[in-house]
Amino acid sequence: MRKLVVNTFLTLDGVMQAPGGPGEDDDNGFAHGGWSFNYWDDKMGEVMGAAMGRPFDLVLGRRTYDIFAAYWPKAPEEAGGKPLNDATKYVASRSRPALEWRNSVLIEGDVAEGVAALKQGDGPELQVHGSGNLIQTLMRHDLVDEYRLWVFPVVIGAGKRLFAEGTIPSGLKLVDSTVSTTGVVMGTYVPAGEIPLGSFALA
Repeated sequence: MRKLVVNTFLTLDGVMQAPGGPGEDDDNGFAHGGWSFNYWDDKMGEVMGAAMGRPFDLVLGRRTYDIFAAYWPKAPEEAGGKPLNDATKYVASRSRPALEWRNSVLIEGDVAEGVAALKQGDGPELQVHGSGNLIQTLMRHDLVDEYRLWVFPVVIGAGKRLFAEGTIPSGLKLVDSTVSTTGVVMGTYVPAGEIPLGSFALA
C-alpha cells in the first residue's frame, strides 16, 4: 500500500492559507500572504531536500495545482524543481481542467474513492502540498497516513486552517522533529487512534 503524506506549513494558530506570497490565496480578504518566507534557513532546506530526495507522486487540489503548474515547469533548476516536474500529479477538481503540466492526471469520480484506489496501487509515496479543501476530504475519510507539519512562530488570527471546524477528533503520535534557527518546528506525526482521555481530579 502507498503511504499518503500531508505536507503543510502552519502558523502557531493553525492557519495554512497563502504561506508562499501575496496573491497566492486572497479568499475572504486574507491579507497576510507570504507569512512563511522570511523564516527560511539552511536547516529547513536540508529537511525539505531530504523529503524531495525520495521518490514521490503528488495529490493536489485544483488551486494548488494551478500555482505549482504556473511556476515549476519554468524553474526546473531550482531546488525541488526536478522531482516536482518528474512526479505524477493526481489532481482533484470538480471541473475538467486542461492539465498541461507533464505527468498530470485528473482523479475521476469521487475524490476519496479515487485516492483510496491510488493508495492500493503500486508506486512511491503520495504527497499532498497545500490543497486545504482536499485535505479536509482526505481526513474525513481516514486516508492520511502521516503529517509533516512545519509550524512557524507567527500568529495571524483568521484564515483557512488545516484542522478546521468539522475535523474528526483523534490522537497523533510525534515520530520525528527538528527546529530551525528561526524557530520553525518541523514535526512528523502519524495517526494514533482515539484521544486518550483522563483526569487530574482527585478521586
